[in-house]
Amino acid sequence: QVQLAESGGGLVQTGGSLRLSCAASGRTFSRDAMGWFRQAPGKEREFVAAISWRGGSTYYADSVKGRFTISGDKAKATVYLQMNSLKPEDTAVYYCNLGRIWTEVVSTGGDYWGQGTQVTVSS
Repeated sequence: QVQLAESGGGLVQTGGSLRLSCAASGRTFSRDAMGWFRQAPGKEREFVAAISWRGGSTYYADSVKGRFTISGDKAKATVYLQMNSLKPEDTAVYYCNLGRIWTEVVSTGGDYWGQGTQVTVSS
């Protein structure tokens, strides 16, 4: 069974940067896309970014476009999220996600999720 291990969360001041990592282990065959979601207290889970291993195409939510960058290393089955110019409204638990194709991740999320890592941005 697929396991997703996340790291990189923490506390940062407004305007700072963090880099999240997510490494997949187990049977990842036939799963071509990974992405990130986040959920803040009192809010619904929202899509952040996704990447397709085939062609390296990416997609971003409007709220993070220009500030966040998703990238990955297929050989290591690892995806990254570089977060710059962080704002207090970025504070949330960030979840890594794995799906068959990137449209699946963008729409509802694939069927494998990480445990979540806390990102807190202070003013």
